[in-house]
Amino acid sequence: MRESSNPVFRSLPKQQGGYAQFGTGAAGYGAQQVHAQPYAQEYLEQPQTGVSRPLTIDDVVTKTGITLAVLSVVGVISYVLVAGNLALATPFALVGALGGLALVLVATFGRKQDSPAIVLSYAALEGLFLGAISFIIANITSVGGVGMIAQAIVGTMGVFFGMLVVYKTGAIRVTPKFTRMIVAGMFGVLALMLLNFVLAIFGVGGGAGLGLRDGGMLAIGFSLLCIGLAAFSFLIDFDAADQMVRAGAPEKAAWGIALGLTVTLVWLYIEILRLLSYFNND
Repeated sequence: MRESSNPVFRSLPKQQGGYAQFGTGAAGYGAQQVHAQPYAQEYLEQPQTGVSRPLTIDDVVTKTGITLAVLSVVGVISYVLVAGNLALATPFALVGALGGLALVLVATFGRKQDSPAIVLSYAALEGLFLGAISFIIANITSVGGVGMIAQAIVGTMGVFFGMLVVYKTGAIRVTPKFTRMIVAGMFGVLALMLLNFVLAIFGVGGGAGLGLRDGGMLAIGFSLLCIGLAAFSFLIDFDAADQMVRAGAPEKAAWGIALGLTVTLVWLYIEILRLLSYFNND
């Protein structure tokens, strides 16, 4: 079995069979979520036929890199277009967010997560959304500008690689109990977001709802909670990829892993950007 040519993964521990693995975390399968983990469960349960070769870490790195490249290019274009015409901000954000959500649902429940077309289309839509929402948060709701966006990107990548090191060293093991806790926390956060949104629509709290996004201490705490959950979600994503590589899943499974990692990265970036905006108000 070939070893990863990527320097980031080359030093990671090897398992029996010669694959370069994400780490030594134990398997942990929880409730359905929009991450790579459900994809691992599906591929491990389904018999594989006609597969040219098994999945490797190189496949994961390559497909994730392509996905993030598409997202980044579209994101920059979206940001520039919105900067030149502010009227594009709302349609770009709505089309990107709703379209991206629809594709994730199709990929998850339609078992299309290994489709390059769906994954790359999702990346393009999320790029459209991120470019618009980044401009709004950095230039309208705060005064951080491009510098704040750069800080959010650096922070996002820092958390990603930091959690990769945590997983590699086994400092936190991905157990079924750990997975259940993270999934429960994510559902709780989602419920709070929806409740805050509904209350804000009806004018509760002066249109701020529960105050989860008004820039106050509660909003800062909520963003920190979301950042923490997103960070720990990476451990589940890494473990899912590790499970698939060791199980000999087909090479195309890398697209599903790329999708799961990108979803987590997008969520983490938005939360870090929001948090930074609270400290860059007029």
